[in-house]
Amino acid sequence: MTKTLSVSAIQNGTVIDHIAEGQALKIIRLLRLLEKKYTVTVGLNLPSKRLGLKDLIKIENHNLTTEEANEITIFAPLATINIIKNFEVESKVITSLPSSITNVFICPNISCITLSEPIESFFFIEEQGQKIKLTCKFCEKPFYRNEVKVNL
Repeated sequence: MTKTLSVSAIQNGTVIDHIAEGQALKIIRLLRLLEKKYTVTVGLNLPSKRLGLKDLIKIENHNLTTEEANEITIFAPLATINIIKNFEVESKVITSLPSSITNVFICPNISCITLSEPIESFFFIEEQGQKIKLTCKFCEKPFYRNEVKVNL
């Protein structure tokens, strides 16, 4: 049995693998990759032994900053991030959930000032077991990640 690649290899850059299905496009918008003109390869709904289905992002000639890598964990906590050099994995990026995030989510509280004033949203982030809790800085209401809309 021969093994084939669904997505071609990159010479140098970053590979974000094991992204939960349906999250790759959010990560691309989060990282503003379309604005930066990098060559980006995206695999959607690829087979995965660990996840069943997964997404994948390859960014040529760009290494993610620690901040960018940590922000990815909000959308893909099980993602692996590899730095590629000369077609080989040079290093793996260890991520941790950031303590806060700005202008990525919309507060679901209809009384929150961020919905009526031109203020960037700001959420404090906390991990609670397998769930992520986001607390709005302005109205101080906590929400689970799946309750908060994405503003990307």
